[in-house]
Amino acid sequence: MKTITTILLAVVFQSAVVAQQVADSAYEPAIQHPEYSTGKGPVIFIDEGHSNFHTKDGRYLPFARLLERDGYVIEGYQGEFSEKNLTRSKILVIANALNSINARNWVLPTPSAFTKTEISEVKNWVSAGGNLFLIADHMPFAGAASDLAAAFGFRCSNGFAFDTITQGPSFFSLKDGTLKENSITRGRDTSEAVHTVVTFTGQAFMIPQEATPILVFSQNWLSVEPDTAWVFNGRNRQVPVKGWSQGAFMKYGKGRIVFFGEAAMFSAQLSGPDRIPAGMNAPFAGENYKLLLNIIHWLDGR
Repeated sequence: MKTITTILLAVVFQSAVVAQQVADSAYEPAIQHPEYSTGKGPVIFIDEGHSNFHTKDGRYLPFARLLERDGYVIEGYQGEFSEKNLTRSKILVIANALNSINARNWVLPTPSAFTKTEISEVKNWVSAGGNLFLIADHMPFAGAASDLAAAFGFRCSNGFAFDTITQGPSFFSLKDGTLKENSITRGRDTSEAVHTVVTFTGQAFMIPQEATPILVFSQNWLSVEPDTAWVFNGRNRQVPVKGWSQGAFMKYGKGRIVFFGEAAMFSAQLSGPDRIPAGMNAPFAGENYKLLLNIIHWLDGR
């Protein structure tokens, strides 16, 4: 079992990733078969109304540009969620939303980023045919998204998922069974198939029976739950999360939902003074962008 001292070694790399994150605007991986002609696809909203750490023109700029190159129309969503306003889009992306009290203060408590009315509106929109891509990273983001995730049957852990064996980025592969083969990881043809995915910390969550896992933790993993983000000590609660997920998907009513517990994996960032690639642009994460495209295509019903 990993000790706090060993966990602190893992944090060295992750802290470098968090510090001085700048979007890699030059990141443009090849898209062999764009889904739509430029600007002809449906609208995808990226939430920017809930103190989001990742936004369309910020840390998720490469995310937005990748989907635009696939033909989608990407717009930022401002303000509270309403079913009426959401009907303008085919897909809603919510990445690392926060309650305003945690926007600059990553300590407990971490109340919901969304009102009860908003959660009801989003749930009704998905049930009626909307498609939600919810991304909620480690604490405090997991706590802020837990009520919305619970509305669809997912149970968040408001902590940090750590591998007890290795440090740094985490590798999920078909070979060892931590990456699951399914309609999303297979893609539309062999060129879109995903064999290995890399994540950068994040949270662990439990999925409802009707959901299909994408990333699954092995027996080596713990959820470490501090009172303050990135501050670890011997009093932190540690929960074994074997069999828990960091990515899953399911149909809900007439709509669809994909939930991931890690956000950096779908970014492309240059971190710290040495501008270390972190996210889809990392040299060891070459298939992450294909997973992102496959997720969007599944949500789009393509």
